[in-house]
Amino acid sequence: MKPSFSSRASTATCLFSLLFLQTSLLDLRAAEAEPSDLRYFRELVETRNYTLGQPVSPKLTPDGRSVIFLRSGPRDPVLRLYEFTIADGALREILTPEKLLQGAEEKLSAEEKSRRERARQSLRGFTSFELSKDASKVLVALGGRLYLINRADSAVTELPGRDWIDPKFSPDGKFVAAVSGRELHVIDLEQKSERAITSGATETIEHGVAEFVAQEEMDRREGYWWSPDSKSLAYQETDYSGVETRFIVDPLHPEAAPARNFYPRAGTPNAKVRLGIIAREGGTTRWVEWDREKYPYLARVVWKEAAAPLCVLVQNRAQQEQLLLAVDPQTGTTRELLREKDAAWLELDPKPMPVWMKDGSAFLWTTEQRGGWQLELRRADGTVQREITAPAFGLEQLIDLDDAARSVVVAGGADPRERHLFQLSLDREEEPRRLTSEAGRHDAVFGESKEQFVHKFQLLDGRSGWEVMPLSGGSVVHALPSMAERPSALPALELTRTEGARPFDAAVIRPRDFRKNGRYPVILDVYAGPSSKQVIAQPDRYMIDQWMADRGYIVVVLDGRGTPGHGRDWSRAVRDDLISVALEDQITGLRSLAKRYPQLDLTRVGVVGWSFGGYFSAIAAMRHPEIFRAGVVGAPVVTWENYDTHYTERYLGLPQENPEAYRVSNVLTYAKDLERPLLLMHGMTDDNVYFQHAAQLADALFQLGKPFDFLPLLGTHMVSDPVLRLRRQTRIMEFFDAELQPRQTSGKRARSP
Repeated sequence: MKPSFSSRASTATCLFSLLFLQTSLLDLRAAEAEPSDLRYFRELVETRNYTLGQPVSPKLTPDGRSVIFLRSGPRDPVLRLYEFTIADGALREILTPEKLLQGAEEKLSAEEKSRRERARQSLRGFTSFELSKDASKVLVALGGRLYLINRADSAVTELPGRDWIDPKFSPDGKFVAAVSGRELHVIDLEQKSERAITSGATETIEHGVAEFVAQEEMDRREGYWWSPDSKSLAYQETDYSGVETRFIVDPLHPEAAPARNFYPRAGTPNAKVRLGIIAREGGTTRWVEWDREKYPYLARVVWKEAAAPLCVLVQNRAQQEQLLLAVDPQTGTTRELLREKDAAWLELDPKPMPVWMKDGSAFLWTTEQRGGWQLELRRADGTVQREITAPAFGLEQLIDLDDAARSVVVAGGADPRERHLFQLSLDREEEPRRLTSEAGRHDAVFGESKEQFVHKFQLLDGRSGWEVMPLSGGSVVHALPSMAERPSALPALELTRTEGARPFDAAVIRPRDFRKNGRYPVILDVYAGPSSKQVIAQPDRYMIDQWMADRGYIVVVLDGRGTPGHGRDWSRAVRDDLISVALEDQITGLRSLAKRYPQLDLTRVGVVGWSFGGYFSAIAAMRHPEIFRAGVVGAPVVTWENYDTHYTERYLGLPQENPEAYRVSNVLTYAKDLERPLLLMHGMTDDNVYFQHAAQLADALFQLGKPFDFLPLLGTHMVSDPVLRLRRQTRIMEFFDAELQPRQTSGKRARSP
């Protein structure tokens, strides 16, 4: 059936319109008279919010003389490898994917595609690289093949084997480990030979790869770890035999067999995970001993310092208790270093903890046990030696440990919208030394030499980039060369906070031709999910919001309870009900802003979101039609029983034990109340939030006789293709224009109230 747009009918109708990923950018450029707003958006998506061309993943060499990094072109998503010499500012291209491919197309295995989807990696070419410890060699992967680069002369050697994923140098730089065919292999770089050191993999048994929930929800993408002496490896064995299987069909190729995925839904069995230790040459595996029935989640594995033990962090299924265990690699036995509990849930630090001192005398640990994130110094036996930061400091991340200077660099600060760098002593009670001052978001990369670091800045005034800075202070040594384009104008952005008993961080984006005496419809650009902050002092976050605002809207972004940066109690307020608190806070925030800014017309509010934001948009339109006049629902979780275990059960528990939490958080509970126009869109090959969710909602609304628009997309959960993003966003604005702008506006699609 040919796609068509039709008027809203009094009976249930679905608008099916397939967007094809294969559409060429040339089709856009060939348009005879492209409107300026579409040209702005096209430039925005082709430059990935003006981030293409900036350095990616920079690493300082151990001698502190060079920075190795990846970089694409300004509108080219292919990453290439570069070296920047700090002393003279010289830039050298080390290697490009084009040189290796010789005109051929890069082909990715299904496993590699899945890993990139989990990491939200949409760039191509060299998406990562490894430096040997002395930085004399660089390791890159392309199309499942591994290439060893001699840094001195850029000589390239292809290593044996195919279909490699997750390659890593051994600490001594003489070997490379990687996974292929569900087994862990080791490549001898001198002999140029490879061998599988694990065995027994089947369709349901896998070695050396993190399971789905570890990659998607725990921020753990590694499935094996080298020992500090390079003589052995710890690796994960995953048994999927008890996990439900899901199949994804490519609707463009019905002749192709569906892709098979192991996906643990809430309340169903997880993959069984255990950790083994094996010699570099292979042989017998020693299995690490802990109560895997009580603590089934292997959340973190740390094995870096020769004087420190192999450590594992394990959690119970409810994620309300976790143990940090030290492992004896010779026997596999463990001893407890610390135990933490939380009546709601325990958050995992994205940075693997613990971080040990080189001599093994103590380790750093991050915790929320006193009401806010803190950095602690703990003795080797796990007891607390000192609190480095207070709960009110606003710790966001540990950046670097300097053993010799007995100091750390951390990121955070009192204002969670910004992110600053601070240096603190491990031993002395003193004010943190602030390393950054300009409003915005800051990050840093350190090497072995601590005299200088690579500073990343994304400032509120629109400047962004990477630069080499001395830790002691002073002027910038060098800026890393960037090819990124600069936007012609920044968003008309105001960062503020709402008034009331609970002030919420808020962003207000106005049209560039804003009139103070005007009244504007409002678009709430929402996520509202736990553990994710949307209001940040970073202008490129709001570029698409500006595009929407310039069509005659005021766009609002709000962070309510559940979001990070305001302490433990604030974030845990959503336990057992993922929607009610979020709705209350977003509506309260909108009303507070409307009192301050009379230009916000709260009789014409639309809401748009993707993933959790799509879930929120659906229920917002159903439960509060007095506020939300139209909703755009992108890739929503509709029934939490059909989302993954680790995320869902963290907030709602198991459905067998807490059915009421699942009922009140279910979109279908409120489907009968839908009165407002709804545009539902979802990628049909989404392997995170399955298309099943959109189908469930569409079926329920159809059977209830509720009219809605439905836009299936030929894609996954991550939408990165420029054409697809442009067409999707254009469709969203056509929908909002029809519902929220005056009816007499020409070119708008007529719809009933």
